[in-house]
Amino acid sequence: MWKIHNKLLIYILWIMEIRLVSSFTSAMLCGRIPGLTPGQRNMCREMPDALIALGEGHQLGAQECQHQFRGHRWNCSEVWQRNVFAHVIPTAAYAVTAACARGNISTCGCDVRHKATPTAGGTPDEPWKWGGCSADVDFGMRYARRFMDARELERDARTLMNLHNNRAGRTLVKKMLRTDCKCHGVSGSCVMKTCWKSLPPFRLIGDKLMNKYQKAKTVQAIKGKRGLRLVLSRKKHAGTARAPKPVLDWPKRMELIYLEASPNYCERSLQTGSQGTAGRTCQRTGHGPQSCDLLCCGRGHNTQHIRRTKQCRCQFRWCCEVKCDECDESYEEFTCK
Repeated sequence: MWKIHNKLLIYILWIMEIRLVSSFTSAMLCGRIPGLTPGQRNMCREMPDALIALGEGHQLGAQECQHQFRGHRWNCSEVWQRNVFAHVIPTAAYAVTAACARGNISTCGCDVRHKATPTAGGTPDEPWKWGGCSADVDFGMRYARRFMDARELERDARTLMNLHNNRAGRTLVKKMLRTDCKCHGVSGSCVMKTCWKSLPPFRLIGDKLMNKYQKAKTVQAIKGKRGLRLVLSRKKHAGTARAPKPVLDWPKRMELIYLEASPNYCERSLQTGSQGTAGRTCQRTGHGPQSCDLLCCGRGHNTQHIRRTKQCRCQFRWCCEVKCDECDESYEEFTCK
């Protein structure tokens, strides 16, 4: 009997040693990451594997921001500055939810509300049942809210704006969940479908956010009985006549909002995070944001004649070789002065 007790004691001590080493490693890792608030460091120690997902989400958000703003004066070269789009990209909720579905975070997994059940849903013509691994977006939203909102400590207008936009981004991820299904049956027939909830490609979320960004509303802070609140800004009435008492409109839950217009980003500025547009490639005959007239801010553009040699008319020859000709190509490139 004493041998069994000794083995049990050794096993318990072994588990405690593993946990102590893991806790020490997490504390070391989270203590060395710059820029985290005390609350974020505590969350990092609790779930260090979730922080890895947040890092992946940060890279994903930066890439998407640069894609959406390609050709604009501010092309997201300095991410997470004053621009509302960079602050609202819901990469935290998306990345944590995706990591849970892949099994990369030990404290979460699939959404148990959409697990397989004995009873099937759908219609008699198209029966289906829940199966697979549905994305647990609620866990991702909760973790993202705790982590991202932990930075918003001041109860000023900018904090309220950031909290509103953070919530709008997280809610968008949940609303854009899609239902994927797989057919089961003999010879390719679809006798039964197994369905699960999954995240859409992040590009679709980025496109939707860009559409909301272009329709973002200006807000201002007012003092109420419960402190500051944000309301939609109203244009001032012209003339000396007494203006009617304004009706306060609150921003909608899914609207993006901002307090002040962004600078023009024409010149390099460390304060605004702008790299300027000098040297940027533009389109001479275009009419959008990448046109030389808009992108170069009226400074004009340089024209460079470029000639290069590239492979062309490639053919496969048996066996096993590819032969290509060399062709000369000439084109013009326009850059902002």
